[in-house]
Amino acid sequence: MQFFYYLAAFLLINRLGKSLKFTPQSLKWKTMISYGQWGILIVGILFSVELGGFTWVNTLSGSAVLLGLVLFIDKEDDFKHFKSYLFAHYPLIAVGFITGITQLISIDFYEKNDEYFVIATVAAFIWIFGRWAASKKQREEIRIVGARNAELDILVAQRTQELTKQKDELEKTVSLLQTTQEQLIQSEKLASLGELTAGIAHEIQNPLNFVNNFSEVSVELLDEMEQELNDGNTEEVIAIANDIKQNLQKIRHHGQRADGIVKSMLQHSRASTGQKEPTDINALADEYFRLSYHGLRAKDKSFNAELVTNFDVTLPKVNVLQQDLGRVLLNLYNNAFYAVQQRQKAAGSDYRPEVKVSTALVHKSLQITVEDNGTGIPESVKDKILQPFFTTKPTGEGTGLGLSLSYDIVAKGHGGKIDIDSKEGEYTKFIITLPIG
Repeated sequence: MQFFYYLAAFLLINRLGKSLKFTPQSLKWKTMISYGQWGILIVGILFSVELGGFTWVNTLSGSAVLLGLVLFIDKEDDFKHFKSYLFAHYPLIAVGFITGITQLISIDFYEKNDEYFVIATVAAFIWIFGRWAASKKQREEIRIVGARNAELDILVAQRTQELTKQKDELEKTVSLLQTTQEQLIQSEKLASLGELTAGIAHEIQNPLNFVNNFSEVSVELLDEMEQELNDGNTEEVIAIANDIKQNLQKIRHHGQRADGIVKSMLQHSRASTGQKEPTDINALADEYFRLSYHGLRAKDKSFNAELVTNFDVTLPKVNVLQQDLGRVLLNLYNNAFYAVQQRQKAAGSDYRPEVKVSTALVHKSLQITVEDNGTGIPESVKDKILQPFFTTKPTGEGTGLGLSLSYDIVAKGHGGKIDIDSKEGEYTKFIITLPIG
């Protein structure tokens, strides 16, 4: 029966060697495993010789060799993966020691029940094979899972590389879009500044004319003063001096008016500082209203429209981004004058173009309303009118960015909203609502 113990030990070493094949530990244990296999074979042959009444020696020695081998393998870290298979040998070792001790203590009892010991030994040996088969199946499953994991790792690495590449491409695209957006916004600002230029030229001409006229009159008055001084007419000199003083005050007033127009133009052309400032909304709305109108008239001398203002005089100064809100108003005015101009061309002389602007305090909010009796907005495009690049104007006459940028300035820059009320062929009304405080 001791044959089973040495065979189990031999097979254990053999399977251990196979399990280490193609692993870093293979070189370390290759020689020892080879010597172990030969050693077990030789010891097994030697102890297989019948020793008469000392059969128990062969049985216990076989069990001891198998136990020693199992304990040695169990304590080595390199063989941790083999431990589940090692435990399958303990039943055979236990049967061997029980059989050997029984042979030593009572050989008669052993011989009477010999078949039971044989059955136990064979069953324990078969158990080892069963565990080995199960372990082999588990190892195969682990190998398959490992192979799948390796494939998944490769796929994940490839996908990660693809996503990284796509991310880099998207970042480049976003950067390009941001650059393009900035360029388009700047183009829109320059376009609106171009619209302002003609209006500014008209508006600045009036105060300059006053300055020139009063300067000429003042020069004439100085000549008269010089003559009166020579004649010693003090009272007349004092009267002329008062007239000159009044002229200088008028020159100063109109000079400040021209200076204000120039500053407004410069503010419009600059990028927004992002700082909200207390602003006279009525003055801002009125100034851009007239600049827009005269800008269009400079391009079309035949165009005339009635400008109607209805400003709430009790309106307090409101903290707004002055340049940005000015751009919004200019855009709405330009669109309003364009709409009435187009309707005027189609309607004939009976039509009276009219553009209105009004301000009011409504439920602790500021409302600025720009209304025209122009062509109106079709229902089919009303929902699209604030979208970027959407325009109802012919190609080359609109960028499609004016209302989109205006909406962003009002909604994102001021926390407000723009409402649209329009009927095609009759009127359009844009209502800007800004929170106060």
